Amino acid sequence: MASQQFDPPSGTRDFLAPALRTREHVFATIRAVFERYGFEPLQTPAFERLETLTGKYGDEGDKLIFKILRRGEHEATGEADLALRYDMTVPLARVVAAYGSQLPAPYKRYAMGPVWRADRPGKGRFREFTQCDIDVVGSASPLADAEVVCALADCLDAVGVRDFRMLVNSRKALTGLLEAYGVPDSLGGGVLTTLDKLDKLPPDVVARELVDGRGLPVPIAAALTGDLTAGDAAERMRIALKDSEQGGAGLAEIDRLLELAGPGVGPERIAFTPSLVRGLDYYTGVIFEVVAEGMPGSIASGGRYDGLIAALGGPDAPACGGSLGVERIIGLLDAAALEQPRLDVALTVLGDETLPELTRLARDLRAAGLRTEVYLATSRKLAKQLKWAADRHARHTVIYGPQDRAAGTATVRNMDTGDQAQVPVASLTAHLAATR
Repeated sequence: MASQQFDPPSGTRDFLAPALRTREHVFATIRAVFERYGFEPLQTPAFERLETLTGKYGDEGDKLIFKILRRGEHEATGEADLALRYDMTVPLARVVAAYGSQLPAPYKRYAMGPVWRADRPGKGRFREFTQCDIDVVGSASPLADAEVVCALADCLDAVGVRDFRMLVNSRKALTGLLEAYGVPDSLGGGVLTTLDKLDKLPPDVVARELVDGRGLPVPIAAALTGDLTAGDAAERMRIALKDSEQGGAGLAEIDRLLELAGPGVGPERIAFTPSLVRGLDYYTGVIFEVVAEGMPGSIASGGRYDGLIAALGGPDAPACGGSLGVERIIGLLDAAALEQPRLDVALTVLGDETLPELTRLARDLRAAGLRTEVYLATSRKLAKQLKWAADRHARHTVIYGPQDRAAGTATVRNMDTGDQAQVPVASLTAHLAATR
């Protein structure tokens, strides 16, 4: 028990330097792609009013909101009025509702930061994790949906995840499907929430939940789950929706997205997938998820949510967006392929009398843009300091002792080859900068 007191809370992590550098590399790569598409940054608070978040994520999602109890004199009530940010989309909708007249139209924004879910931790599943989102507000054009999808695919390619598949569906098509199968409107939301489990549970288990938990007749539950998971599910869905106006509109927007985004994503990596549901209540049009070998669940997702901003009291603006699950993406990366930044220069300390010159030299080297460290331990043994330099993955080590000081030179050791050269101290900075 004593050792556990130093562990971070369940579902959270500490990131030491190597892991943090990997994450920052991924974030920088993603940010560069977002910027290349013309998305601009937005930052919102880590917590929102509870009323802003509730009712936006479905019954299952609302249960995962991390609530913050009232504070001060109201603490004893045990009530919550705030909650940690669940995603980046609802805060965006609030911002558009608040600042709509100050924002460009359409508004293309990206957001990168932590979100929180009161979930059960598991492989690739955390209570605190980072999302990287892009959204387009104010455009109903299918080009906006295609641009979001292509930007996310470009991000995955850029960070080194290329073996992925993008699954596409439409909430309009799903609504039409429920109508075609005789599912009452009053049960529709709950039925979709259960169908969203088809990627995690066997069809017969989902069908049983539709019957026992949602009140569907056995034949309808069996037909829905069977058809949505069949090998020819796409064809079955098209046949079922041939007389549905809403379902037909959903199929049309799916086909349009495949037409516009397919060449950029790769036709072999994007496909209509009838079993994809996306459980969040705010989706209104095309929806998508990205899956990859070796990682359970999705590594990216999104869709169109035309009514969300109006639901928060803002303008009735069309919107679409997508999110990258960075934690899962990093889990797919080959750590050996991610080059960690190296220390350019390690400065040894062989005598206290050399400290003024070493301090000045370190300052000059850093001013020249070289990552430089001075040995800070008390040992003056050269062998120990060379091991320290090797452990820090230094490119060069500068050996500068009392004799070197008297001669006005320093020994520069190439840590990759072991070669050494005597360099005048006056030209040391220029020499090291030239060999970077």
